[in-house]
Amino acid sequence: MIKEDIIKELKTVYDPEMPSIDVFTLGLIYDIDIHENNKVTITHTLTSMLCPAADEITKNIKEAGERAAGKDNVKVILTHTPPFSRDMLSEEAKLILGL
Repeated sequence: MIKEDIIKELKTVYDPEMPSIDVFTLGLIYDIDIHENNKVTITHTLTSMLCPAADEITKNIKEAGERAAGKDNVKVILTHTPPFSRDMLSEEAKLILGL
């Protein structure tokens, strides 16, 4: 249940450069790992390693996770491995982007 709540909250977070698609649908969330006592680790990437909004996006992902799992229960890891590509887009994102 908590994973679904986290996903719901992540769907309220947007990359400012792609404001029509949330970070979850965009494929930027690589993993949501739920540990004991509702401790959560969210691993994500960015559309570009040089994304100017990287800090804002990571902060918003953490806050979204905390709304579902509780304050101080969420750790966010930013990774660029594997690098983001169009293959990571959900079918919904592809439809929105006309791909």
